[in-house]
Amino acid sequence: MTILRNAVVVGSATLLSRLLGFLRDGLVAAVLGSGPIADAFVVALRLPNLFRRLFAEGAFAAAFVPAYVALREEAGEEAARRFAGRALVVLAVVTSVLTVATWIWAEPLVAVLAPGWADDPNRLATAAALTRLTFPYLIGIAVVALLGGQLAAEKRFLAVGLTPVILNLLLIAALVGLIVLAVPSGLLAGRLLSATVAIAGVVQALFVFAVAARAGILPRLARPDRSPALRKLGRAVLPGLFAGGFAELSLVVGTMIASIEPGAVAWLYYADRLYQLPLGIVGIAIGQVLLPEITEAVMNRPVATVHRVQNRAFEAALALALPAAVGLALLATPIVAVLFERGAFTAADTAATARALTAFALGLPAFVGIRVLTAAHWGRGDTVTPMIHGLVAVAVNIALALALRPALGWVAVAWATAAAAWANLALLAAALIRSGHWRFDAESRRRLPRLLAAALAMGAGVAALRPLGVDALLAAPSTSARLAGLGLLVAGGIAVYAGLVVLTRAIDLAALGRARRRDEDVACEDPSDRA
Repeated sequence: MTILRNAVVVGSATLLSRLLGFLRDGLVAAVLGSGPIADAFVVALRLPNLFRRLFAEGAFAAAFVPAYVALREEAGEEAARRFAGRALVVLAVVTSVLTVATWIWAEPLVAVLAPGWADDPNRLATAAALTRLTFPYLIGIAVVALLGGQLAAEKRFLAVGLTPVILNLLLIAALVGLIVLAVPSGLLAGRLLSATVAIAGVVQALFVFAVAARAGILPRLARPDRSPALRKLGRAVLPGLFAGGFAELSLVVGTMIASIEPGAVAWLYYADRLYQLPLGIVGIAIGQVLLPEITEAVMNRPVATVHRVQNRAFEAALALALPAAVGLALLATPIVAVLFERGAFTAADTAATARALTAFALGLPAFVGIRVLTAAHWGRGDTVTPMIHGLVAVAVNIALALALRPALGWVAVAWATAAAAWANLALLAAALIRSGHWRFDAESRRRLPRLLAAALAMGAGVAALRPLGVDALLAAPSTSARLAGLGLLVAGGIAVYAGLVVLTRAIDLAALGRARRRDEDVACEDPSDRA
């Protein structure tokens, strides 16, 4: 199956990036802990990361890829590359203006993002200084977004999937250097790490530029005009900002609310990094691959084929997201302890981070599903409907976080984010079903309940393993012993889940082999019935 194969490529690159990200975050936790410099660095990193996710994985991709594919089909490769060149000029100007504006107004921007720091001018000033250093990263990632969109339209996904690896490798090198040189966990360390982020943006852009040049699809730079394609791109980007950035906007809102309590911003950040691993491998990978597939299918294939593509992608996403959610929720404390509890990161930090991770984990299937269903809307050129639903979900998130905060404290942010994700998923699914753009077929109605049952049974199996000597390993002072205990639980859970999905035929291995042959036969189908 083309989608599954390409998703495996992107997911593998994302897995490598996220594993390096864990190493990076473990080093950040050891060097900076959860103190004021750590909070300031998290805020400074969150702003460019927000725009990275919106541009590279959200709004710009949502608007650009369908427009590029449509123009290539209608007017040819050369016209599409000229369109890409004009879009690149616009994007470079916009991101440069945003960067300069951030340099000028960094303090008020950080004050909005972390209102709990209003009474701490030193912390506010530190975060603003670090933000000025990290924000030029946005310009480089804008180039990555556009060139990555072209590569995705050509079904070349690996290079863009590898770009976050560059950021992680450079930050790991910087952190190792800080440790070797015994640089104290103060402002100097934060400044060096923040400057490394900006340098990584330049290196990432050069890497993707080289790949695009080798593929022969570099944009033809030209002065922007008022062509229909460029105007349509502009109209689609703003809705896509809200549609593709629900998780990121929710996290920004959470940062604002959690900033009132010392350490909460860092705890939420570390928990977010953990649940972002399966979200990136499954949700983002399938979403990126599905977008050009849906765009081409809507233009050239029968309705039944489009529905089949969406259903199989949704099943594949949940087949991985459901067991990941159960595993993260059940093993939150040992996971956080093994990965982060060393140096300045204490047992109290582990307990706090695990509380947030448990809540985020329960929303993971929804976050993954959102990526798939949003791609189904975007592939049809509809960025407005996901935008409206994203805004509703953000409003739900804010309302729930504020309502639950008196009872749950800062961790209400994580619970509200998970609940809002489920609301967003329900709205996206209802809109597709109402418009006739999505129908659950018999295979989905049979497989999805079996996948859920297998994931829950896996959780029961993992819980049963813990008293059989694994808990003793998890409580050992040795990191290697704790890692071995966690590894046994993960391996046992994977074995139980894999066995159950095969026995219950929740995943039909023979059908996966047939799916690829079916995709190759699609061109022979009657194209008269269009989506």
